[in-house]
Amino acid sequence: MRTLPPMTSYPQEIKTAAKMMWLRRLSAKEIVEQLNLNNVRVVYQWAEKGQWETLLQHETVEQATARRLIVLAEKPNKSSEDYKEIEKLGNLLDKLAGIDLKKARSAREKAAGNRGESGGKHKKRKLKNDISEITPEQLEEIRKELFFEYQHRWHANKNQRTRFILKSRQIGATYYFAWEAFEDAIVSGDNQVFLSASRSQAEIFKAYILRFASQYFGIELKGADFIALSNGAELRFVSTNGRTAQGYHGHLYIDEVFWIPDFQRLDDAVSGMASHKKWRRTYFSVPSMKTHGAYPFWSGERYAKKRKGKIAFDLSHATLKYGQLGPDKVWRNIITVTDAEEQGCNLFDIDELRDEASSEAAFNNKYLCRFLEAGLSVFNLNDLLAAAVDTHEVWADFKIRQERPYGNHPVWIGYDPSRSGDGAAIVVVAPPLKEGDKFRVLEKIVLRNRAWQYQANRIRELTEKYNVQFIGIDCTGPGHGVFEMVQNFFRRATPIHYGLETKTALVLKTQDVIESQRIQWDAEHTDIPQAFLQIHQTTTGKDQITYAANRTSTTGHADVAWAVMHALSNEPLNRNRRKSTWAFAA
Repeated sequence: MRTLPPMTSYPQEIKTAAKMMWLRRLSAKEIVEQLNLNNVRVVYQWAEKGQWETLLQHETVEQATARRLIVLAEKPNKSSEDYKEIEKLGNLLDKLAGIDLKKARSAREKAAGNRGESGGKHKKRKLKNDISEITPEQLEEIRKELFFEYQHRWHANKNQRTRFILKSRQIGATYYFAWEAFEDAIVSGDNQVFLSASRSQAEIFKAYILRFASQYFGIELKGADFIALSNGAELRFVSTNGRTAQGYHGHLYIDEVFWIPDFQRLDDAVSGMASHKKWRRTYFSVPSMKTHGAYPFWSGERYAKKRKGKIAFDLSHATLKYGQLGPDKVWRNIITVTDAEEQGCNLFDIDELRDEASSEAAFNNKYLCRFLEAGLSVFNLNDLLAAAVDTHEVWADFKIRQERPYGNHPVWIGYDPSRSGDGAAIVVVAPPLKEGDKFRVLEKIVLRNRAWQYQANRIRELTEKYNVQFIGIDCTGPGHGVFEMVQNFFRRATPIHYGLETKTALVLKTQDVIESQRIQWDAEHTDIPQAFLQIHQTTTGKDQITYAANRTSTTGHADVAWAVMHALSNEPLNRNRRKSTWAFAA
């Protein structure tokens, strides 16, 4: 039997390969198997010495599912267990995106029948990413089986130079456009580029495309940074916050454009990437506010401003429900959750969605494609969007895979309690470690219909995971029960009793932090800015100024925003008064 070299004798290229696999979230065992190493301890030693964990990112459930699916799909010599996990993860990703699993299963069965293969076999091909045997007819048959009426309409207008779609959440837009680009790349050989707020979000497109190729055609696509098909088409998945969002050419897909900061910078980059007339651009998003930089483009104001005379753009839902080409040659479409239901998507309980929304305004925004009202919120949209970052690019010290993700550095916790029909929110905020640093929302937990003990236990778990220095809890009403339970294991828990002065102090403190750009959160957490936008100034019965968020007996009250404010309350309004006395581990 061949004797393997000790850890110190491995060449640098082996260590580099191990590092790249680690960053792609392969397990130590998988790295050992693929590189034929001695044991897993070798990998862990390299990871610790090279601080590989510092390069990993915080991720959502959808991102984690897509990431793991990508790792397994690209793994050589898959086992039967690997294929089972791929199927399980693929189904979970579909559910998270709001996909009809019955339609997907039916399409797969038909595709397998056309190939004359069982669903589990994967035909070997000589060329890498060989798609030469896939025909336009096969793609069309699967597409017709898989999608709903509004998605077929998107396809019918695929050749429009520019499409701008205002959409409800969870109607399968990412899923559909991943298919559209996959199909077009095979048929036309054209490049496809996916732009998202973060690289991990863009790779959700990649996960879908890998799944399409595997499930419907038995092809295992490969490619770490991008996928190059055998016909020359390239599929790239990049972040709008990263430098990699420039220099590529192809048909562009930009998701959640109304929640991407600095739209002008993005639009300049997109103009360069799609300057040739053959390249198409597709923007799709849940709306934010009319003050967002993308709104003049959506409304036609940008086009009209450059031309003399008044140019009419009909942006009504009635006009755009089935799509319309505007005077600026942009094809616009509005698809609400009720439109999706009318056009075949039976995956929703709309009454339940309405009850679960944190407010009527939030429901209208997320599901009925209505812009949030500008001027009502005490927080500015552009300031909120400036706080959104691609954590993969800018957070180097948050080690999500470790038992202590943030080491021994201090964190503050904010808790906002649940009420009848309301959601409880818990956030973990990392305060600045030195002058010039920013607050960072490391974790966000939203709970519904959970007992006080369960909620307190979640906070206890966080105190075991982080070096918690402060817990701010709203003790007004039902929050008092959770506060008493938390005090049993964290004596320094701080009660926050709501009143006019307290609310004013919370809002003013957070306004200062956000407006001075002293806070960050993951760009994928669009519910954080949405929550802050719900908070507005109002008056009491005695004409005293206070702050509220459209609370009713069946809706919430911007839970996540208040939870963030509770955590930030540990810093005084005049932050220069407090001198830090924290001691940090080396």
